[in-house]
Amino acid sequence: MSARALNRIRTLGRAALSIRPAARARPEHPRRVLVLHELLLGDTLMLAPLLARLRARYGDATIYVTARPALLPLFSGRPYGVIAIPFDERTPGALADLETARDCDLAIVPGENRYTVTARAVGARWIAALAGGRPGWKNWGADELVAFPGQAANLGEIFASLAGPSGPRYRPGDWPAPAHKTFPLPQRPYALLHIGASTPLKYWPSECWAALAKRLSARYTPVWSCGPKETDLIPQGAHPTYPGNLDLAQLWHLVANAGVLVTLDTGVANIAKLTGTRTACLFGPSSALLTGRGEFWKDAPFTEVTVADFPCRDQPVLFGRDITWLRTCRRTLAECARPRCMEALQVEDVVRALGGDA
Repeated sequence: MSARALNRIRTLGRAALSIRPAARARPEHPRRVLVLHELLLGDTLMLAPLLARLRARYGDATIYVTARPALLPLFSGRPYGVIAIPFDERTPGALADLETARDCDLAIVPGENRYTVTARAVGARWIAALAGGRPGWKNWGADELVAFPGQAANLGEIFASLAGPSGPRYRPGDWPAPAHKTFPLPQRPYALLHIGASTPLKYWPSECWAALAKRLSARYTPVWSCGPKETDLIPQGAHPTYPGNLDLAQLWHLVANAGVLVTLDTGVANIAKLTGTRTACLFGPSSALLTGRGEFWKDAPFTEVTVADFPCRDQPVLFGRDITWLRTCRRTLAECARPRCMEALQVEDVVRALGGDA
């Protein structure tokens, strides 16, 4: 039996045996709060509006947030005063990692609602999650289900709605830069071109990257970045390059020191919102409304490059829920042979997004 399956069995057992004090409403002044999830890099950083709103509402509370172990270094500066704890269901003894936050007064579960059961297993006294988790058993542990907005909204604000109706905007420095091992940064000024993504359907044509690099080279040194399995995307002879050879804290500093960043809709784009790096982010299959700036990052120098209402961006699914206003595409290469939505984005669109700074 896999560690994940064993952890889930133990979680169900502990949740079923959990005896919690009766609660009639969300606590007004919780002393200990847990944000429980197992999101990937980009969505984890999109929790910033939620953490900001929790801190604004519960100023003296101890706030814990789970993170995949690989993401923990990004929390080393204690953004919003939170304490990050490792959590990975694929690791033996995953429940033991949550003991630090046992018997918290309030648990917030963004995204996947099966973690409401996990929250109950560790004795959370009140559990809030987003409504509509499927199948229905995933909502079993929740005391409060918050409805998705009825109109287009940013994912960060959707997460933050679990903390209340309003909150502050992001200010530079709210998420302190993580400690990192030194590495050779490019000589400034440089333009960082992050060309890798989670799926080839987010790739921008290589000839577009080459043309953009040529335009930017009048003012910047083009610097290329991608994931460790995407090195073939970097043009031959390109230099400097960072072909997936940086850890996340180092990648943060590479982004933070860039004069401009051009990136696909990846975790790097969300790092840029926190570092305040001037960014043009290319959205093809994904929704610029959902994972762009939103209200929280409205003051960030971050511009979405997209074709609005692209015909096949027509799948309204988010975390297994049907969201009527959402327009995104989660097709695979087996369903879509080429990324026409990315091919529709022009070099001039990117140059304009950077304020003509090329």
